[in-house]
Amino acid sequence: MSDKKSMILNVNGNNHQIFADMNEPLLWVLRDDLGLTGTKFGCGKGECGACSILIDGDVQRSCRFPVAYAAAGQEIITIEGLGTAGNLSELQKSFIKHSAFCCGFCTPGMLITATGLLKTNPYPSRDDIILAMNNNLCRCGSYSNIIEAIEFVVKEY
Repeated sequence: MSDKKSMILNVNGNNHQIFADMNEPLLWVLRDDLGLTGTKFGCGKGECGACSILIDGDVQRSCRFPVAYAAAGQEIITIEGLGTAGNLSELQKSFIKHSAFCCGFCTPGMLITATGLLKTNPYPSRDDIILAMNNNLCRCGSYSNIIEAIEFVVKEY
């Protein structure tokens, strides 16, 4: 028996009506139903950070977050909601400037996690940055560039 229901999700400032199983991970609704493929599937266990999104400003792992929990009027921000091609966020610009990515697979989750950090702590120390980013995995090992990119934004803005 299916537990599918109609609901409205507020994603990147827009309301979307969807019809989904209440236990379905939000990741698949974002990717498959809404076409927001910037949020990546990594481990499926909430451990790698590739699927990170912001829900009401808090970093969440969308692969482990049932869509039913996101339907109660919460604001969901994905990587697509951080900036556009002509209007990148300061963090996105800094990631480019500091080559804070190689393959780019982890980059959406890293940017979302860094955005969440800076919303709660606008002036984090290097140790704060490392601690906040610690649970996001980068297969290419771009950690030092990622930390430098975040530090640059903290110092410049």
